[in-house]
Amino acid sequence: MTIENLPKLDTTLESAEALLESAQLLHSSLDLDQLLRHLLRSVMGRLLVSKSLIAVVADGTMRLALVRGTAKIAKGEEFDEDAARAAGINIILPIGDESAPVGLLGISHPPNREIGSDEMEFLKALLGIAASGISNARAHTETQQLNQELDQKVQELKTLLDLVRGLTATIEPDEVAQLLMLTLAGRWAVRKYALIAWKTGHPPVMRRKGMEMEALANYENFGIDVEALDEAVKVADLPECPLKQLLREEQGEVLFPIKAGDATTGGFALLGPRPGNLSYSESDMEFGAGLTAQAAVAFENAWFVRETLERKKMEQELALAASIQENLFPASLPKLAGFDLAARNRPARSCGGDYYDALGFNTPEGTCCHLICVADVSGKGLPASLLMSNMQATMRALLGRIPSLTELATHTNALLYATTPSNKYVTAILVELDPATGKARYVSAGHQDCLLLRANGEAEWLTSTGTPLGLMEPSIIELLSPYEERYFEMQPGDLLALFSDGVTEAQDEDENEYGEARVADFLRPISLEPAASIVEKVFTEIDRFAGSAPQYDDITLFVIKREI
Repeated sequence: MTIENLPKLDTTLESAEALLESAQLLHSSLDLDQLLRHLLRSVMGRLLVSKSLIAVVADGTMRLALVRGTAKIAKGEEFDEDAARAAGINIILPIGDESAPVGLLGISHPPNREIGSDEMEFLKALLGIAASGISNARAHTETQQLNQELDQKVQELKTLLDLVRGLTATIEPDEVAQLLMLTLAGRWAVRKYALIAWKTGHPPVMRRKGMEMEALANYENFGIDVEALDEAVKVADLPECPLKQLLREEQGEVLFPIKAGDATTGGFALLGPRPGNLSYSESDMEFGAGLTAQAAVAFENAWFVRETLERKKMEQELALAASIQENLFPASLPKLAGFDLAARNRPARSCGGDYYDALGFNTPEGTCCHLICVADVSGKGLPASLLMSNMQATMRALLGRIPSLTELATHTNALLYATTPSNKYVTAILVELDPATGKARYVSAGHQDCLLLRANGEAEWLTSTGTPLGLMEPSIIELLSPYEERYFEMQPGDLLALFSDGVTEAQDEDENEYGEARVADFLRPISLEPAASIVEKVFTEIDRFAGSAPQYDDITLFVIKREI
């Protein structure tokens, strides 16, 4: 080797080292964008060019991935050789196989010189290495996408299985509707949704959040055969009809018809917009349709159960529950000097979940007081009656041993939470009354607002002071929302009406509720009558208001009057 060949050898070694270093860097990352940026930096730094670009094939089209040194072309545009050359990109080289490159490298000429053959060989070798790096990065990205899609499918399948388990565990259409809509809304964090499902001979099932959809009840005038629609349809794609106009007004985005294969059955689930203005994909539509199809079967099963089991096996269970419940109510109410008491319960079915009681006890100070309680157990039938029995036993066991109503509510909540299913709870209003003074205190555990009607006709409402009993873990209640005790005093002529929500939520044929205002207005002119007469007249008034509409919920009323 001659001395004259040594500079060329040094240059070759330098190129080989640079190529090896670039190869290591290009293959060290599986992030395509990072790989392309390194490639462009390597080329521009080595050749000292001011303008460059890299285009890669995406969905069959060569598109610009990186552009440096010119504003005439931009990232994301489809590669146009004439536009690139007009922007000062003089040299365009394939990345990979020249007949089917994975991309293109474009650069301007170095200042005041041409690219030498050695540099061109280096570039071609570098681009060959980059081609395999790009292929690896793309394969990695595709694998990640496939894994994500697989994970999504697994999660969707798990969600579907969880829904099916939940649906098979219920025989109530309302619970089917709740489970379906919570699953659908939770899937896409939707804040607005609505559902209606109907079957001839049954009241329609409705569920909504963030939408004023009373018009859904008039499903016979939608102007379109919902059952004939596809399994999932975007509201924008519906033909013009009253239903489409209604859904547009409520910002409905996608509709899933409820199809049970029965001409007497129908309905749909409606979802509002997704957060961030995201759209519902075809995969989303398919998933939602699958959940709704499962719910449609559950609706049909639930209605079938109502029509058969309720007439046969459940008649026996309800008869037993009615017997149990009848023995839970006090045989007679206590006689309190200066006070007149009367109470009545009427279950919606053979048995119900409402409860009332009046228990005498001595306070630690020796005062003779009475605890008056009205409670509403979640659900109906035999399970509600059994929970009512548990509630009564708990209250009677704790009464007199607990110094305050707040502690009584706290202990009762703890015992019920430990011994009842998570979907069972009790709302209750507990009133401790001192007959000698008329002074009273109360705790309302998530119960219906009750009425203290003053002798002058002024209405005072006893509102909730805590969460329902048995619903939440005691430690959470103690930390976030402990029970609060409030006070009032009954003066001569005052009337205290404790009732369950079956009174205020009684509905007429048009599904209008009786409401709290009607309760107060009805009681004012009859407040001087005996308590038993008042109770009887309230039940008669509710029946008059409801007309032919069935009684959907248990009704309980307890009236306490302080005599004049």
